[in-house]
Amino acid sequence: MNVSVPVGTGSSSQKATDTLRVVTYRPVRPTFDTPTLVRRDDVALQVWGDEESGEVADAIYISNEKIHLMVFTMPPGGGFTHSAEFRTVFDADEYYYVLSGELVLNNPETGEVHVARAGEAVFFRGDTWHHGFTRGLEPVRILEFIAPGPLSGNTQPYARTKPNVTEPKTVVPEWLGRWPMERAAARAAATMDVVGERDILWQLDGDERVLVGVHVSTERMTVGTIYLHPGQRSALQLHEGDKCVFMFDGEAGVRLPENEGQTWFELQPEDGLYIPQGTPHRYHNFSGRPATLFFIVGPPDASPAP
Repeated sequence: MNVSVPVGTGSSSQKATDTLRVVTYRPVRPTFDTPTLVRRDDVALQVWGDEESGEVADAIYISNEKIHLMVFTMPPGGGFTHSAEFRTVFDADEYYYVLSGELVLNNPETGEVHVARAGEAVFFRGDTWHHGFTRGLEPVRILEFIAPGPLSGNTQPYARTKPNVTEPKTVVPEWLGRWPMERAAARAAATMDVVGERDILWQLDGDERVLVGVHVSTERMTVGTIYLHPGQRSALQLHEGDKCVFMFDGEAGVRLPENEGQTWFELQPEDGLYIPQGTPHRYHNFSGRPATLFFIVGPPDASPAP
């Protein structure tokens, strides 16, 4: 996307060389056809935003029609809102997991404000405007999951079909004078949910009872964590949608026994692994310490959910 912006008047010589400031933004969309290991040092990088919206640094692992997984960073005192060119309302489910720092997330359409600390997340569904800011004196790093992915046309092309928010709200006045008595009603009406460990849906996987925590499970995406003790392995996994794994802590391997190419992948912290839909796979921990992996599974096809 190329946007030409006039800059001042100045002399005729200035006009010949400085009449337009050209802002260029080309979204990075790493996609793969086969199982692919994405090392932390090899992720696709970009800066999202402009002077009006604010800018964030993106490290993108996968961004196809079905799923999008990335880590983005905001500096102390930083954040993002939106502009005419960079709007933040998508036709997708989104999950922001705080890797470090503290996140303040605001819905400028409703006025809601939520705070998530490291180890917590904020979940919201489609048609939810969102602005994000840091809290405190350290950068904020967010592990972001989106489904369906941007190549389905559900991000900026979709956002431009929606009325723009020109007067952002930062408070929901109807709860003032009624708090905390109406806390349950406020939570029921909220467009965003803060998710902590006590909100996870737990399950045990396979004969070795691998602990799996489901953070989000909708018709559009499933986001969860897999916890592997040393020497432990999961049952064989098979999903109808594309999957991407993010190595959160420790070391682990993923075996794809029926893959025509490489069948064994070893992941270090913040490595990712793309697994196409319908690919059988199993998690192994051959190390001497526990391992934790995040994963996202997207919809079976690129069509938006009804």
